[in-house]
Amino acid sequence: MTTLTVNIDSKKTEKAIKAILDAFGLDYNIAHAETTKRALNKSEQIIYDRLKKSAEEIKLYKEGKIQLQDATEFLNEL
Repeated sequence: MTTLTVNIDSKKTEKAIKAILDAFGLDYNIAHAETTKRALNKSEQIIYDRLKKSAEEIKLYKEGKIQLQDATEFLNEL
């Protein structure tokens, strides 16, 4: 007996694979992962880091620990 584990992200693909397994008369079990975490790619990590830094700056601003740049000043720098 051989066990095959296949990770499927698409419902359409899952349905097709199930149809194939049924056509061959094979027994199978389906287990849905609750949360599958994957490593972020480089560009996703950069965005995540920037958002995390921005959230921290907003928190510090709300606590009165830093002053944020005025939107007009920001646009003038562009």
